[in-house]
Amino acid sequence: MKFKLFILLFFGVIMCSFSQQFSYKPLNPAFGGDTFNYNWLLSSASAQNGFTAPRAESTQQSELDQFGNRLNQQVLSQISRVLLAQQVQAVGNFDEEGTFTFGTLNVEVFESDEGLVINILDTSNGEQTQVIVPNP
Repeated sequence: MKFKLFILLFFGVIMCSFSQQFSYKPLNPAFGGDTFNYNWLLSSASAQNGFTAPRAESTQQSELDQFGNRLNQQVLSQISRVLLAQQVQAVGNFDEEGTFTFGTLNVEVFESDEGLVINILDTSNGEQTQVIVPNP
């Protein structure tokens, strides 16, 4: 009787246990999944995203604050233009050769075969540049 029960149980287990080959198909279209999943994945990720983009500073300011900032920028720009014009008038229109100093900038102007050469040296950090205005 035990033997019959064992055989019955053995064949019952064999009959109930069918196997199949496992196959994996990615869900994400970036990794080979179905392209129709893209919108669903994007909406799901957007719904789970707890972060919000910071608002731009201009939208946080009132119109009066924005007007004040613009007015300050225009006044400072006008002042810098006037100061620059005074400095350039002091030097002239670079017709004269020589070395001129503007704060930490040393400007050397001389004529060469290539044209008018202007060397500018920043004495605070050692950076320099050269501008060559070709002869007409």
